Amino acid sequence: MKLLGVLGGMSWTSTAEYYRLLNQGVASRLGGLHSAHLLVHSVDFEPVAAMQHDGNWDGTAAVLVDAARGLEHAGAEGLILATNTMHKVADQLQEATTIPLLHIADATAARVRADGLHTVALLATAFTMEQDFYVGRLREQGLEVITPGAVERADVHRIIYDELCHDVVLDSSRNRYRDVMDHLVQRGAEGIILGCTEIGLLVEGGDASVPLYDTAAIHCQEAVDWMLSS
Repeated sequence: MKLLGVLGGMSWTSTAEYYRLLNQGVASRLGGLHSAHLLVHSVDFEPVAAMQHDGNWDGTAAVLVDAARGLEHAGAEGLILATNTMHKVADQLQEATTIPLLHIADATAARVRADGLHTVALLATAFTMEQDFYVGRLREQGLEVITPGAVERADVHRIIYDELCHDVVLDSSRNRYRDVMDHLVQRGAEGIILGCTEIGLLVEGGDASVPLYDTAAIHCQEAVDWMLSS
């Protein structure tokens, strides 16, 4: 089994889910008492989130490059970044290291295409929904991407940072997401990408009338495949 480096902490709630999914995936594949061979660097999210909202992406990149280099130095043979938003600096991480970075958007796009879908909606942080680093990468792989309107984007973003990152899951917020997803389906979405690794803590398949693509789960499945590949 290859040694995987996990860049986490953004937020700790989704990183805990990554740890669970990676270990469950390995155990399911290998049986017995097998578990995932991991190195985890969990950053302090408060200063990273502040830099995100200040637009200081170079500052966030510096934090993650330092962490990624540390994981490589410690023996990691590959990396995953356990967050969608910070894939904004994925190119800097790949340039700063010599080991592969498994990109969450690529894994998700491959799954959507395999299901034969072409038009998908994206729920995520405002950064991920409104900037091109993620939407553009999906479009480069042949997908048409729909995002919510401005008011809905603000609500989706607020619920992520003010609730899910604090391990707070509210029925009122689940209902709000259901409404947003209904509107996206009405606009032509054939599936919905849960493009923030915390959203799977709030909604699940029965909350929408079209398939949901949980990026954290998809990312972990790809990582398990990579760890166990020859």
